Amino acid sequence: MEIKILKDEKTELDIEIPSLTVAEVLRVYLNKEGAKLAAWKKAHQTSNPVLHIEAEHPKKLLKAAIAALEKEIDATVEEFKKLK
Repeated sequence: MEIKILKDEKTELDIEIPSLTVAEVLRVYLNKEGAKLAAWKKAHQTSNPVLHIEAEHPKKLLKAAIAALEKEIDATVEEFKKLK
């Protein structure tokens, strides 16, 4: 998945993500990881969502949220494998 960085400042990061589902999941995980603010918006129904992150180190926090999400996905996959 390709993302586009729209704003990259010390405490703020705006990224365009082609999937609303991914933007929402990342928003939830960013807020769990301690973001001051994590929210997405869409300028128009046909446009991609823009995820806005405010934190001490937003890129670091985004990486931590992605790592936590990957860990949870891997655990879920393992649980499904056990069901066979």
